Amino acid sequence: MQVKRFFAADMRQAMKLVRDELGADAAIIGNRRIAGGVELTAALDYKLSALAPRVPNMELEDELRKTQSRIVTAQAELSLRGEADGNTNRQLFAGLPLTAGLPLTAAEPLTEPTYEAPARPAPAPAAVSAGVDPRALDSMRFELNSLRELMEVQLGTLAWNQLQGSRPAQANLYRRLQRIGLSGPLSRDLLSMITEIDEPRQAWRMLLAHLARMISVPEVEPLEEGGVIAMVGPAGMGKTTTLAKLAARYVLKYGAQNIALVSMDSFRIGAQEQLKTLGRILNVSVTHVDPGQSLVQALDPLLRKRVVLIDTAGLQASDPALRMQLESLAGRGIRSKNYLVLATTSQKQVLTAAYHSYKRCGLAGCILTKLDETASLGEVLSLAISHELPVAYLTDGPRIPDDLHLPRRHQLVSRAVSVQMQEEPSEEAMADMFADIYHSPTKQVG
Repeated sequence: MQVKRFFAADMRQAMKLVRDELGADAAIIGNRRIAGGVELTAALDYKLSALAPRVPNMELEDELRKTQSRIVTAQAELSLRGEADGNTNRQLFAGLPLTAGLPLTAAEPLTEPTYEAPARPAPAPAAVSAGVDPRALDSMRFELNSLRELMEVQLGTLAWNQLQGSRPAQANLYRRLQRIGLSGPLSRDLLSMITEIDEPRQAWRMLLAHLARMISVPEVEPLEEGGVIAMVGPAGMGKTTTLAKLAARYVLKYGAQNIALVSMDSFRIGAQEQLKTLGRILNVSVTHVDPGQSLVQALDPLLRKRVVLIDTAGLQASDPALRMQLESLAGRGIRSKNYLVLATTSQKQVLTAAYHSYKRCGLAGCILTKLDETASLGEVLSLAISHELPVAYLTDGPRIPDDLHLPRRHQLVSRAVSVQMQEEPSEEAMADMFADIYHSPTKQVG
């Protein structure tokens, strides 16, 4: 028997390492939290005990429902614990395959344990007893999260294998959507709209048409509508460059007398000088707002302007200055339309974190930048569609303002198809796509 340990940042990455090195027949015989991630212990040729035979695989949806029920029960038991001792983890996970001696293979789904689930406990008290060790609670929460990630990976693999065998045409459409970079839940919703179309080419055309209709764009261009418009988002997304393009676009069309620029970025070196230079070139006034200064008072002399463009600082989510900045923009006296600037070259996790960090100020939509550098548009389109963010502008180059465009939904979808991956997605990528669907399990897969 060959036994090996694997280290990764999370459970999904660790499972991929196991599959890549030991193959799909590897068995997971242990897992634990370590500094910076997780540790998995996997084995080849692992012998199951004769006293613990495996139960045959259940149907996918029954398996998912029972799994979710078990996690809810375990979490309820966790909140009712009155004391933490050395047996806490074993009591919490008694009967589950991962800690009861039954290994979980890298290819097979979780099997249903042969024990009777306890009755659902009464609602948990509002506060946990002061005698509970916080480290023990953190450890149990980590075990629950690790177990959930393992289940998602296994169920994703099972769902993908079943779909390939039973509905190969639909599996091929899933592959094509994965090449674009669309999320699992969005791909599922799109495919549910063409269930009655059998011809592959027609089905693909209808998929893209439905995708275009799901993209929201403003009925009136924000600059034409006027008012206070703020660029928000993390550092490196292109906020200042986008603001320069918007300002130049307005000045070329209407002149410089009815537009003003405001900078709230006193953290980045040279940010204010950059905006001053732009103001001199365009002959537009520039106002700087220091941290702690009232944004309402700074904007008061500019109320006669038809358009006020605000450049904000790209700060980390944990920075207290970000919270103050977002609260200023969300203030009642401002009535600012805040647009989240997203670089299409960013990874899915970066885009998601940006949305959750900046949604607190109230987002009127998003602006997609760096389209000329991106290798995939599916991730950012999935975010905009799932969170109902209208796409206000597109930028695809450094020229001011020539590389600023109004979005056209069908052209945006065509561009997403043109920059898709050329090679077929791997089986692991498809399994991960289906695992992503279990974060939004309101509809059946396939």
